[in-house]
Amino acid sequence: MIRNVLGSVVALVGAAAAVQSPFHSWYDDRLGRDYRIQDLFGGITGVSSSVMGSILLPFLFAALVTLVGVVLRSRWVVALAGLIVIGFTVLWMVRQGQDAGSLTVDGDGGGLRWGVAQALAGGLLLLLGALLMSGRRRAARTRRTAGPDPYPVPPDDHPDTWPPTQEPGPAAYTSPGPEPEADPYTGPGRHRAAPADEDTAPYPVQDGNTPPDQDDRQGRDRYHPPHP
Repeated sequence: MIRNVLGSVVALVGAAAAVQSPFHSWYDDRLGRDYRIQDLFGGITGVSSSVMGSILLPFLFAALVTLVGVVLRSRWVVALAGLIVIGFTVLWMVRQGQDAGSLTVDGDGGGLRWGVAQALAGGLLLLLGALLMSGRRRAARTRRTAGPDPYPVPPDDHPDTWPPTQEPGPAAYTSPGPEPEADPYTGPGRHRAAPADEDTAPYPVQDGNTPPDQDDRQGRDRYHPPHP
């Protein structure tokens, strides 16, 4: 991602320099926009050209190709734009050398000028930007080959609820729990109430028999009939 951004910036700077170069002097005091496109193929003449019919046109096309390459993150498209700029600049230098007999750079302002150097620098910046870009396919391949997240976030299978609840575990269904122990004492008075309740609580009936106090009362009545 960083390489694509850096390469795109360098490529856009190179395209801007190439488009601006025809507005500077190319040879002696003649501007680059005064050279016709036909002169690049048929020979340099002294006929002046319109702006859109000059050498500026292929540079504008190269700038458009650069924008397409930056949007698509295609390093080959950006490199093609750089080759277009350098190719037309070198073609002009060949035609100008044939017309002038030689290409020179004079200290008094004659010969090749700043416009040619700016066009060549723009083409080189376009090629450099293409080399810096990682490209769309490589970025996608890097994302596919990247390993899994070393610290994945566990899925939230049990969302928080309020009030908190706890589901019974397997032990609730498999372990019935300890059984109540039997009372070891089996003598009389086992089921009598507590001492605090002896005066009010009735004596419990066991096995369908009457309480002992009632049996004693019936026995006394049997042997000692009541007085009239």
